[in-house]
Amino acid sequence: MSERGIIARHAGTVLAGQLATMAFGITDTIVAGRYSQQALAALSVGSAVYITVFVALMGVLQALLPTWAELHGAGRRLDVGRSVRQALYLAVLAAVAGVFGLLFPNALLQGTQVPAALQSDVRHYLGVLALALPPALLFRMYSTLNQSLGKPQLVTWLQLGSLACKVPLTIWFAFGGAGLPALGAVGCAWATVVVNYVFLGIALWMVRTDGLYAPYAIWRRMERPHWPTIAQFARLGIPAGLSIVVEVTSFTLMSLFIARQGTLSSAAHQIAANVTAVMYMVPLSIAIATSARVSFWLGAGELKRARGSIRTGFRMGLSLALLLSGVVLASRHGIAALYSADPHVAAVAAGLLALVAAYHCGDATQALCVFVLRSYRVAVAPLMAYCLLLWGVGVIGGYQLAYRGIGCWPALRSPSAFWIASSVGLALLAVILPLILWRAVRRFRPA
Repeated sequence: MSERGIIARHAGTVLAGQLATMAFGITDTIVAGRYSQQALAALSVGSAVYITVFVALMGVLQALLPTWAELHGAGRRLDVGRSVRQALYLAVLAAVAGVFGLLFPNALLQGTQVPAALQSDVRHYLGVLALALPPALLFRMYSTLNQSLGKPQLVTWLQLGSLACKVPLTIWFAFGGAGLPALGAVGCAWATVVVNYVFLGIALWMVRTDGLYAPYAIWRRMERPHWPTIAQFARLGIPAGLSIVVEVTSFTLMSLFIARQGTLSSAAHQIAANVTAVMYMVPLSIAIATSARVSFWLGAGELKRARGSIRTGFRMGLSLALLLSGVVLASRHGIAALYSADPHVAAVAAGLLALVAAYHCGDATQALCVFVLRSYRVAVAPLMAYCLLLWGVGVIGGYQLAYRGIGCWPALRSPSAFWIASSVGLALLAVILPLILWRAVRRFRPA
């Protein structure tokens, strides 16, 4: 099979699983939107905080992909198993830190002036999701392992199965029935808890019994922590995780600052953010597949083939980004109406989706660059670029444009201000990160 075919098959499988996972959020948004505007607004703020915590910690574990893919490419199978067991120590530390953050969100909610009427619902929602975080992180580690081995199919089937359970449970827990009271947004969180634990159990059983994992001897007694190995994980994983913190908190802060404008703006922004996240799954899947392939060739000592994989992945990712942006721009009114029965919410969301179409092109480019840069052990430079452009231009610029005005532009008092500023920041990233990647590829020398 050609390199293009291998990346396409891997990316397609990852995409199916990622979309199934993203459908958790879509289900929650639609159900909460149908339940009440208050529930949708609480979900908007609460999910923004949860996603910030989860994706940041997930980024630390996702950064293990190039390490395991290189070991796989070099044929060092037992070293893959040892590396996975050492990574479990990192996963436990991440889970403890994440649960603490979800249980004590008051400083963040009060510091961003989330309306008092929403804060109680948001805290209750996050308290339930704290139970869902540890299994979610461990399952993500299992997913990263499979991606590094070029075998994401098992993960995809589990993710599709979890969606089939999540949808009816969310509807039941949110609206009540059969003796269960209506729980609204909190019911969405309880459904996630149940599904996460069930499917983590299935994943662990598969690692124990499936022949795919036998050559790597993963299911052995845990060794003591090997601090040089954990330090190696940290050197790549911490900057990678912090980069995702910056990326996701730019979204989180948008949601929290927009909450000042009331439930109408929060609900419309939640729809736009949800569509953006779904669109992002396409370049993310291609970036994961490309990074796994590049790292495999680097581990095998085939530098020329690694560069060929980069070119192939970028052509595929950017072509699909342009196609998706056009589709969302053309169908934005229908998409908004699907999410909310409230015509006012749908009208504001449709306007934001026009900006999402522009936002996505920069988002796709930066995702491809960042994942491939990790294959070349470059993580600090992207982190610095993220801080400057996503926080500086996107969040601070958006706040200025929304509430104070910039130059001759008056304050917009609209969520669109944040989307405009963030699109500008991503456009600049789409110029800077390819230059960093080009330099990293030219300077790379095998260890």
